Amino acid sequence: MSEEDVFIGAIDQGTSSTRFIIYDGSAKPIGSHQVEFTQFYPQAGWVEHDPMEIVESVKVCVAKAVDKATADGFNVDKNLRAIGLTNQRETTLVWSKSTGAPLYNAIVWMDARTTAICSRLEKELSGGKSHFLESCGLPISSYFSALKLLWLMENVDAVKEAIQKRDALFGTIDSWLIWQLTGGVNGGLHVTDVSNASRTMLMNLKTLDWDASTLKELGIPSEILPKIVSNAEVIGNVAAGWPFAGVPIAGCLGDQHAAMLGQACNKGEAKSTYGTGAFILLNTGDEIVKSNHGLLTTVAFKLGKEAKTSYALEGSVAIAGAAVQWLRDSVGMISSSKEIEELALQVESAGGVYFVPAFNGLFAPWWREDARGVCIGITRFTTKAHIARAVLESMAFQVNDVLDSMQKDMGRVESSDYLLRVDGGATVNNLLMQIQADLTGSPVIRPADIETTALGAAFAAGLAIGVWKEEYIFDSKVKMKDATVFRPVMAEEVRAKKMNSWCKAVTRSYDLADLTL
Repeated sequence: MSEEDVFIGAIDQGTSSTRFIIYDGSAKPIGSHQVEFTQFYPQAGWVEHDPMEIVESVKVCVAKAVDKATADGFNVDKNLRAIGLTNQRETTLVWSKSTGAPLYNAIVWMDARTTAICSRLEKELSGGKSHFLESCGLPISSYFSALKLLWLMENVDAVKEAIQKRDALFGTIDSWLIWQLTGGVNGGLHVTDVSNASRTMLMNLKTLDWDASTLKELGIPSEILPKIVSNAEVIGNVAAGWPFAGVPIAGCLGDQHAAMLGQACNKGEAKSTYGTGAFILLNTGDEIVKSNHGLLTTVAFKLGKEAKTSYALEGSVAIAGAAVQWLRDSVGMISSSKEIEELALQVESAGGVYFVPAFNGLFAPWWREDARGVCIGITRFTTKAHIARAVLESMAFQVNDVLDSMQKDMGRVESSDYLLRVDGGATVNNLLMQIQADLTGSPVIRPADIETTALGAAFAAGLAIGVWKEEYIFDSKVKMKDATVFRPVMAEEVRAKKMNSWCKAVTRSYDLADLTL
């Protein structure tokens, strides 16, 4: 069978949209479609999705992508060999096993309604915020699925009743979609994968199974939880009524883990995905590294039932591309996001201006909820071009803060030990990428295909059925093909001075939360 005769599909179910991308045997995309879906904000700080609308978006994307690929002469209907799935990670829902109906909207990962539950647990449990850190690598936070599940159990009567009747199923979006794809009420499989499970706060990082003591302390019944599988194995087949009935679902990963696989990050290599925020993950190999510098410990991926588990350190940046959107929509300094590069290129530096986008506090590694945005170093010399450049630098500074913490946690000294791989929409900005290389002090690699999340899901599925081998996926020649490498050109003393000034600017953003108008 030639490479042209093999196709792998990837469902990429994100926070604001769903995509389906079809790849050929050379891992090149040959057809895709994307659909946005509704964001619900029932109260301040609450964010929800309609689970049935997400299912429908998948159906539409699959059909449209196939139509596009077929129109271009690809016989996808006959030669699609497997499907991989990647998803927004901590978004949580509970549905009825007997009817298939969601018992409440999906509570999105960024939803903050569980703050009171988090505070209660921190007071009740001996270890406070770090009580479950040893088992799951995560602090008690509204970010993670377990707290969202507790809220549903305590506040939604339909969820309480279904659990009492043993009719409730809990899952993140991967579990929900796999259950639907494999038959739903007619034999649907209730599973999740190790990467998504590692973000619930309920999985033990060492055993890769649900942690019995955690479930007991939180009062969560084990029977509502899905079975945990690896990232690359045949989970089940697509049921009748769906396109590609009979095709195996053979890969599943959370979005940031999928991007890591799509970037082929080996041990010691990090990737940064630039979107509204930025997510940086470092592959620590088979070592579970506990962070003492504001990072999370998580699973990277497990590429097969018997494969070794690779772990990761993760740092999340709340505001990355959103700062550019702020310049566009709120300030009116630019009319489109792509204009920021041209504007920033009008000056050779930020002219001593530092912009800290702490719009709603700072995430890793600072973790300051009381921080608010500041722009300092302004003089009569300052122009909007300097501010635009400072905004781009703020994205790179924040990513570099996380990378520095990763180095400290790993016991490394030289930044050259890291080879940063980048993806996401903002990486088309060449100036931003060069700034990132300069501030990091090591090469930054941008692949030819920057949509590496879907590619990672395709890789996992293809690996499970033998289309690709790990040697191919992680081959340096393959992953460097047509990639753009940005190398640092900034003098070390300049870099050190800028980093010192940035840290001072960050501290200026502290304790400003009460200064709201």
